[in-house]
This record gives sequence, structure tokens and C-alpha cells, in this order.
Amino acid sequence: MTYADRTRLIASATRRGDGRRPVNPPVERASTMLSDNAAAVRDDADGPVYGLDGTSAARRLRGDLAELEGATQAYLAPSGLAAVTIPILALARPGDEILASDAVYGPSRRFLSRYMAARGVAARFLPADSDAETVLGAIGERTRLVLMESPASLTFEMIDVAAVATGCRARGVISMLDNTWAAGLAFKPLAHGVDVSVQAVTKYVAGHSDVLMGAICVSNPTLGRAIGETIEDMGWHVSPDDAWLALRGLRTLPLRYAEQARSALTVARWLQSRPEVSRVLYPPLPDHPSHALWSRDFTGAASLLGIVMKGGDEARAHALMDRLTLFGMGYSWGGFETLITHETHQMDYRDHPPVLEGELLRLHIGLEDPADLIADLENGLSAFR
Repeated sequence: MTYADRTRLIASATRRGDGRRPVNPPVERASTMLSDNAAAVRDDADGPVYGLDGTSAARRLRGDLAELEGATQAYLAPSGLAAVTIPILALARPGDEILASDAVYGPSRRFLSRYMAARGVAARFLPADSDAETVLGAIGERTRLVLMESPASLTFEMIDVAAVATGCRARGVISMLDNTWAAGLAFKPLAHGVDVSVQAVTKYVAGHSDVLMGAICVSNPTLGRAIGETIEDMGWHVSPDDAWLALRGLRTLPLRYAEQARSALTVARWLQSRPEVSRVLYPPLPDHPSHALWSRDFTGAASLLGIVMKGGDEARAHALMDRLTLFGMGYSWGGFETLITHETHQMDYRDHPPVLEGELLRLHIGLEDPADLIADLENGLSAFR
């Protein structure tokens, strides 16, 4: 029987056949794993042979994430950034080239421009609003991998991921998508032809702003083997406590994600009516340039959006933020709390910066009542004026 995601993410906890047990696996803090006899010490048939291999919570989390994303293999990484960098380290070699959107996550861009460039892997950044034909046309003889992020997490441009993935496969190029905005829930990259799907478990999966973790999902066994061996060789590991917290968050992911999206849309529509706001950057809005693409491919939306103000400067943007009382000021998103950051300066790092009519702010809408958030924003906008 085929279940909805919200059912499948709970059903894995209640499946029968393992005898009497707690609903959630126990937290097993262990480095050394003991065996009953010498022949079994190196045999992993009965579980991990060392703590680095992951104990019960991590193994369950990997299985559930793989099922959520329709993957055959899911790997855990100690941060969302590590989920991006591990596949690149595993799959790119000196002399290769990586194509990426100009709007890719800042630390991912820094890794390509600094770490990989110093080791002979070049990176080329295409305009964030490039269509699939432009991306595929940029592929050259040295191109090994195309890194996408859709929507982009600051300016929310989207790309036809399925078209790019299909074109990459025809050209023997690996496609990789940072799918954190969709949380592996609202968009299924592997079902759309993407080779490697990554996300920051830190965000929506964990959901409580108290865990750092990433996930890498694949169905190609050759790619999976390279990624798994890289994790093994580098000694990367996630703690059992963090794996347990992420697994707990995963159970309620669909409900939190949907509720926060409803509130985000309410706030976004209100912001569209404000004279201080030039544009609201949120794909579910009908006037967003990629709304049709979002409607075609996505079954939901994150609660992360951008607003471009009408003019202003850094001082006025900060005045708006300082007047707010319900919006936390800090990086990240996907947790239960509402956040705001000032992002205009981030455009300085792009090769193809967008034209902005004013200051750029990013909002993450949490689980608070949207009417309270709107009232708070009203106060903030008065300070901006």
C-alpha cells in the first residue's frame, strides 16, 4: 500500500516485527561496540562494528530519509554545508569544472571558490535566473557536476530542475540539488532525474534550531559508494543525540511545514499591499516569475521568503529590524521561530548581482499566529518610514 508522506514518516516507528520496544530507538552513546566472539568482531551483520558507523537512531534516520526522498541510500553529515561539500569531494577531481547558480548558498560558493579551486577544480557561476537551455549550453568538456539550488535561499529564483537533470544525464554530467527549501517533502529531486539530493537537516527536519546536520540521498549505487567511502575515509560522524533529535523532528515535519507555509503566505500577501515594499520574493505568489514552475513541480512551500523594500539604506533596514519584538534576528531557518535578516550586502559576492529597488530582507515565518507577526511588522515598517 502506498501511503502519504505524513503517514510514512510515522509508520516506520510503529512497524511490527521487532518485539516489544519503545516508539523511538534509544540514544546509544558509544564508540566501542562489543561482540560475543572473535569471528563476529568485524562482521557488521548484527549492527555497527564501531560508533562511527552510526547507532540505532542514526540508522533509523537514514532509512526514513531515504524512504522520504525515494532513494536507495541516505547518508548523514555533521552539517548542511557538509552535505553539499561531501559529494563534491567524492565526485570531482583536479581538472574538472563545476557549474553552479550565482545564487547558490554562500558557504557552498565559498567552498567551490576557495577550497576546490585551490585543488584544481574550477567553478563557474551562471546568472541565477538562467533557464535550463542556458545551463545546459554552458556545459563543457571539463564539466563534471552541475550544482543547483531551487528556489535560491536569498532571492528565490527557480530553475527547471527536471530539464537540467535530464540534459545532464544525456551528457554524462552529474546533477546535484540543494533541496533544503523543499525539505525532501515538497519536491522529490530523484524522481525528477537528479543524481544527488542534499538538504540541511538542521532546518525543517530537525525543526527546533538545536541540531546541526545534513543529509545526502542517492539512488545510483556508484555515486552512493563514492559518497559513503568519502564519509568513511574522512571520519565524519553525527552524534547519537543529534540523530535522535532529528528523527523526532522528522515525525512532525509535514505538519509543521504545511502550517508554517500557510502563515508565510498570509504574511507575504499582506506585505504585497504595503507601500514600503517593492516586491515580495515568494514562489507561491501568482506574480512571482517562477510561480508556474513552482505550481508544476512542488506540492508545498517553505516558509522562507524575501522582501525588496522601496529604497532605503542599511540604517533604515536595521531600524525596521530593531523595532520588531517577535522576529528573532539570526541566521538559519526551518525552526519553529520567526526570524529576519538583512541580506543586501550578500549581493556583493555574486558575479551577476540582481537589480534591487531597495534593501533586501529575508523572513522565515515560524509557528506564531500570523496576525501577531503582521502587527509586529506594522511597527517595523513605521520605523523604516
